[in-house]
Amino acid sequence: MREGEAAPVILTGATGFLGGHLMAGLLERGRRLVLLGRAREETSFAERVTRLLGWFGLEHRSGQIETVEADLLEPACGLPRPLRAALRAQAGSIIHCAADTRFSERNRREITATNVHGLRGILNLAAASRASFFHYISTAYVAGRTSGCCSEHLVRTSDFTNVYEETKARAEHEVAAHCAREGLAHTIIRPSIVYGDSRTGRSTRFTALYYPVKSLLCLRDIYLDDIRHHGGKKAQACGILLEDGGVLRLPLRIFLARRGQVNLIPIDYFVAAVMAILERAEAGTVYHLTSESSTTIDDLAAYSQAFLKVAGLEIIDGPPNGARLTPPEALFQRFIEPYLPYLADTRSFDRRHARRATVGLNPPELTYEVFERCMGYAMSVNWGNGGQAPAA
Repeated sequence: MREGEAAPVILTGATGFLGGHLMAGLLERGRRLVLLGRAREETSFAERVTRLLGWFGLEHRSGQIETVEADLLEPACGLPRPLRAALRAQAGSIIHCAADTRFSERNRREITATNVHGLRGILNLAAASRASFFHYISTAYVAGRTSGCCSEHLVRTSDFTNVYEETKARAEHEVAAHCAREGLAHTIIRPSIVYGDSRTGRSTRFTALYYPVKSLLCLRDIYLDDIRHHGGKKAQACGILLEDGGVLRLPLRIFLARRGQVNLIPIDYFVAAVMAILERAEAGTVYHLTSESSTTIDDLAAYSQAFLKVAGLEIIDGPPNGARLTPPEALFQRFIEPYLPYLADTRSFDRRHARRATVGLNPPELTYEVFERCMGYAMSVNWGNGGQAPAA
């Protein structure tokens, strides 16, 4: 089924990482968009979108956009009846990208509200408008704690790494059941871990792949400062020293459950693949947007050391088992704790549906050159803290 291009696409999550890049990709292809989203503090939703358009260099595309203040946690998305009627009259396809991507159990209530309960309003809007397609942006990690190859089908498990995976899996079943009841065509699109643009290095968010690198940079700078300005006593106590050529010898054991691999795709591939799926969408189909060749934890350690000019990282298979951690090891382990299961991952992902929809489009490999480009951009904008990346 090829989607009609006359009616506008309704998009949620446009001020997020994936949603923002999808917005840009759709605009560049001439599509008209209705964006649903919330104001934040003193900034209206329209202002947040305008800021993003500037970052993408797409101010001239603003005429293709209609922004609508909405709250997906409210009944009927918090929209007044006349506005709901207007949206129903013009809806084409709907892409639901809005999500709470936090992992922490302490945020379970809010994450569940957004990722599961927040579906009701947008699904009801899709049913009332008889949308041509409902596309749900999920995650490849709904497979939960498993091994081997994960299929492009709905899965049932109760064993998840974190509440984010759990709620996204629940949401997939909600989407499939609702669309079946209402006779709506739908797809479920599951990206793996997404990083910045492989061609330019640019990104609007610096989590996931970026966080361990940023954490290692933080450690590096702590001990470089100690060596250069405070006599290096703390560094010496941990066996840390500055070698010839400016390389910091930073003995750092990273304990993982097993030696794993990380499935990574760049945002430019994600956008291109979604655009291809919109062109060739098959109702009821799940698509894995994942890499053909996962990056090993050893690759990432080598890339990080080369980029940050540090040495001494050692990947240890298995838990510490009573081993005494040095202060930098304990701090780094605490920094990256939410990401440890993904660094020890052994899963692979079936991509038959995705290959069929994205003929000739393959995710690029994360080479050191791509890694350097992406991390260099992140550092140039101070990881989004007051730099050029939009605080949308």
